[in-house]
Amino acid sequence: MSVDPSAETPNYRQLSAVEFDDRIADLRERYADCDLCAYDCGVDRTAGQIGACQSDDTAHIASYFAHFGEEDCLRGHNGSGTIFFARCNMKCVFCQNFESSHDAQGEPATPVEIAEMALELEANGCHNVNLVSPTHHSPRVLEAIKLASERGLEVPIVWNCGGYESPEILERLEGIVDIYMPDVKWSEDGAAAMYSKAPNYWETVQESVREMHRQVGDLRLDDTGIATGGLLVRHLVMPNHVENAERILEFVAEELSEETFVNVMAQYQPYYKAKTEERYADIGRPITPEEYEAVIAYACEVGLERLSLDASMLERRSGLLGYF
Repeated sequence: MSVDPSAETPNYRQLSAVEFDDRIADLRERYADCDLCAYDCGVDRTAGQIGACQSDDTAHIASYFAHFGEEDCLRGHNGSGTIFFARCNMKCVFCQNFESSHDAQGEPATPVEIAEMALELEANGCHNVNLVSPTHHSPRVLEAIKLASERGLEVPIVWNCGGYESPEILERLEGIVDIYMPDVKWSEDGAAAMYSKAPNYWETVQESVREMHRQVGDLRLDDTGIATGGLLVRHLVMPNHVENAERILEFVAEELSEETFVNVMAQYQPYYKAKTEERYADIGRPITPEEYEAVIAYACEVGLERLSLDASMLERRSGLLGYF
């Protein structure tokens, strides 16, 4: 994709009002027989039924703020304007945000209110609007983006998700989302089902990430190092699952691009059920420096060139940071 990042205009600013309304109407209809994510529950959320996401057709927001814990290219100097949706379409037993993703803590919010949050974050200097777990409320999210755009929103939209998406729904987001940021968790369906309650995850996430990359291409940065568009893949390295990580990195390098920006994260801690339940003992500890080193070495072996690494983890291994 040949784009001058310094001249890039957010995608949603270029979409016609008619096309925007068409996308919103199509997605809104899906609440009545919900297939907004890969679970494809088929429940009527307009009648108060809930599926795997535990949500009807009312969006709930857990929090919104300038987030300084995201990747450098997202947070910059002023933070990433993060809006956390309550509930989630995945049920990871190790989720560090389980109070909102599992226990459904959050306040109901209309598209107008979500748009106002986005505009407030932009006014406070945030470099983007970072939508966390937005998939199950795609119709409301698009309504909010359209309203915010009409009121002058001009920063990129980040779709921050677990990768358990429907490619068909992603197609309806083309020309609206600027930066896709899937956290690709599993290449092992057994582990995905056990630890994230996400059946058929690996096939689903591959199709979804291919579609994301088709839409936005590799991650692009402006001359200050801030992301303006493209794909940013996250992977949280899990204890006892080095081979799982290696298959993900091989897929990214061979089927997407060696120029894919990948954040290989080392901060795993056993939160929630992974901390307390014996059946999850396999992931009941932090990762070791040796596990992280093995994953990074493999990323280099398959040709990935744009890696975000945990320097503190590598520094524990006799100066390996300089090597990598």
